[in-house]
Amino acid sequence: MLKLYNTLSRKKEVFKPVKPPRVGMYTCGMTVYDHTHIGHMRTYINTDILRRVLEYNGFEVKQAENVTDVGHLTSDADTGEDKLQKKARKERKTAWEIAKIYTKEFFETMDALNVLRPHVVALATEHIQEMSQLVQELERRGFTYIIPDDGVYFDTSKLPDYGKLARLDVKGLKAGARVKITPGKKNITDFALWKFSKKKEKRDMEWESPWSKRSFPGWHIECSALSIKYLSHAFYKGKFYPERFETIDLHTGGVDHISVHHTNEIAQTEAATGKKFVNYWFHNEFLMVEGEKMSKSLGNFFWIKDIRERNFDPIALRYLFLGTHYQSKMNFTWEGLRAAANTLEKLRQIIRELHQKQKEKAITGQKDLSEMSKKYQEKFLNFINDDLNIPKALAVMWQLIKNKKVSDAEKYQLLINFDKIFGLKLDKVKEIKIPKEIKELVEKREKYRRDDDWKSADEIRKKIKKMGYKVEDTKRGPKIKKL
Repeated sequence: MLKLYNTLSRKKEVFKPVKPPRVGMYTCGMTVYDHTHIGHMRTYINTDILRRVLEYNGFEVKQAENVTDVGHLTSDADTGEDKLQKKARKERKTAWEIAKIYTKEFFETMDALNVLRPHVVALATEHIQEMSQLVQELERRGFTYIIPDDGVYFDTSKLPDYGKLARLDVKGLKAGARVKITPGKKNITDFALWKFSKKKEKRDMEWESPWSKRSFPGWHIECSALSIKYLSHAFYKGKFYPERFETIDLHTGGVDHISVHHTNEIAQTEAATGKKFVNYWFHNEFLMVEGEKMSKSLGNFFWIKDIRERNFDPIALRYLFLGTHYQSKMNFTWEGLRAAANTLEKLRQIIRELHQKQKEKAITGQKDLSEMSKKYQEKFLNFINDDLNIPKALAVMWQLIKNKKVSDAEKYQLLINFDKIFGLKLDKVKEIKIPKEIKELVEKREKYRRDDDWKSADEIRKKIKKMGYKVEDTKRGPKIKKL
């Protein structure tokens, strides 16, 4: 049975979807105003692992992910400028252009990391009507109030269990301790559902709403509206029907979203529907860089361009992230990435050799596994189903590789099977074609070795190495590898 740590209950629980085998999975997407950095990459790789584990267990997953291209202010509260608008002014572009640039970069980065594309990608700007409908329902139920010249706010005092996800001591909160206080708020924890454009403010993204001719949605309302629309089907022909709402199975995101964003999502959704919003909450821990929090001011803000400029395959970063459990903080170093890249190349070479042996022995198709191999598969399944213990699943893979009692054919079969979870594209590893010039040098070196001319043989070996290859002498003859 698959067990997941549920942030809501603070314990591991057996995963039971509402309508098995179907699973509705909502992923908090990017605010597309800047580069997708390695911290984001870790979060989405871990989310990808979760989806792969669900599918490995036979669940039929429908993953929906938003793109925040409007409404996320420079603070997680309701103050500051819209992040996209601010970036647009700095870059001398429109907010629409900024959103397009960084949305494209985000998905290109995810593709490079072999992160599966969500079944639904929903842009906030394409769902203004749904968000407005949800706010109107909250207004009808008496959960809102208006701060003039500011926006429509959610009154958290009307919801007795507000803050249950983060286990907030609402009464003990002090102004400014969690989020900045906005003048006119009735309660410290109240938050904006809809914002009004300032009179002298020029915005690229604004819409007419029931509350203002120039306005835009708040950040939190978008994830509620989009998850409901695509996973709960309570929107029908452009209208919101709360009675149609069904609890969503799974919601993912970073731990930084627990206290504000996800807490507010729960509040507004449950207030609008009268039903439980989500059954299981899955949160990823932070990534540190060289022991410090990532920031541009420290110069440790790295993105896909930095990875490639240092000649790393992005899949090496994926392998590095597999080695730390998603609930544990992780410290990124370039030395660690180099070690991961070397280990990944070692694994690829093993796959090449196993595949070559399969061809030599004319082994085709999937065969029934031996009892020993079945035990490895069982261990692997037990670890991935124990709250995604991927580090231990990796250890099982290397134990399998080292076991000489398991046939090469079964090793290859299991490694490809395990990679359905790891996502290292092992089934795409191709044999390296050795250039004719290198082969001729190896033959020449063999002649020198037969003549006991070790000095000349060693000079050729060095020459081969300078050309990017190395020669290993085995009982079956020389073996050529690309460096």
